[in-house]
Amino acid sequence: MSKIENYDVIRKPIITEKATMASEHGAVVFEVAMDAAKPQIKAAVEDLFNVKVKAVNTSITKGKAKRFRGRPGRRRDVKKAYVMLEEGNTIDVSTGL
Repeated sequence: MSKIENYDVIRKPIITEKATMASEHGAVVFEVAMDAAKPQIKAAVEDLFNVKVKAVNTSITKGKAKRFRGRPGRRRDVKKAYVMLEEGNTIDVSTGL
């Protein structure tokens, strides 16, 4: 896959308390495309960051019902990928590419 296709699969890193706790155990959390499969996510991370991926776990967070300017609305659904890295591999998401 080309770099542009990889960036279509992996949208952005997620930096939250839960993601930081997961990084202590060798995992990195990314927001990914809703139609991305685990093998696509694994290939994109290995290609972009030059690391070896051990496993990929995904979860879909449903969007919340909120009010926008007094009118009812809905936030979008988000798919997250928890990428477990092999021993000795690291990704520093704070620096970017």
